Amino acid sequence: MIIMTSNGQSQEANELVLAKWSSRFLAWLIDFIIVSIAVWSIFGPSLVTFDGNHPDRWFNAVGPLPFVGNSLVFFGYWTLMESARGQSIGKMALRIKTTSLEGKTADLKSVAIQSFGKSFLLVIDVILGWIFTNDKRQRIFNRAGNTIVIKLKENSDTAPDNICYKKE
Repeated sequence: MIIMTSNGQSQEANELVLAKWSSRFLAWLIDFIIVSIAVWSIFGPSLVTFDGNHPDRWFNAVGPLPFVGNSLVFFGYWTLMESARGQSIGKMALRIKTTSLEGKTADLKSVAIQSFGKSFLLVIDVILGWIFTNDKRQRIFNRAGNTIVIKLKENSDTAPDNICYKKE
């Protein structure tokens, strides 16, 4: 594909292959399972109590505290992993990566914004992202953070200079 540069010259554009929604979901699911197992192995015993009066009953912690706690852990995990290398464990497994719109490593602020949506408001973020989808397959918080999720090429972890977008 040929694109026009800012100085009016035409040149060949490099393609960024946008990750499929299904790949993004599977990466999220892998992360969710791994992080949930880690959280429950560390904090689970303190959230589940035994009722001495009724030995056959166990009580789980309820209310907003477990949700907020889990969401904070996920927010920290995704922000740390994706600001450092653009990938969480799930994204590494599926060879997809969060980048800036240019295909470069996204900055901490951009990653934090998109991680917030994924951690605290995922259902709203995804539904609005699908309803108001654009040519870059961005969730609402991807748009707010100016990030995209791309499929990595077989032998390349670097971003091209000239970009056009292609759906997988």
